[in-house]
Amino acid sequence: MMIAEWNGREIARSAGTVVVEGNHYFPPAAVDAQFLTPSDSHTKCYWKGEASYYTLAVDGATNPDAAWYYPEPFDAAANIKDYIAFWKGVEVREV
Repeated sequence: MMIAEWNGREIARSAGTVVVEGNHYFPPAAVDAQFLTPSDSHTKCYWKGEASYYTLAVDGATNPDAAWYYPEPFDAAANIKDYIAFWKGVEVREV
């Protein structure tokens, strides 16, 4: 079971993450959407496609673009479509 925590709160929990390039991607249903605010940021990966971002908002604190996902991944990354990964101080660990 993997969890993602930031600012003292659990953001996501799942036994079904997918690990890609060392990052745990959580199924969308495993992430507490109340902490996610869509961002206008996007980046491109040569083999996964274009990533979209969320800003985390927890108890009055924000962490811009701390979560990302691929809404329309290339075929090579189809298994992580809409799955969400974290960085920028979000602790992802096994429990």
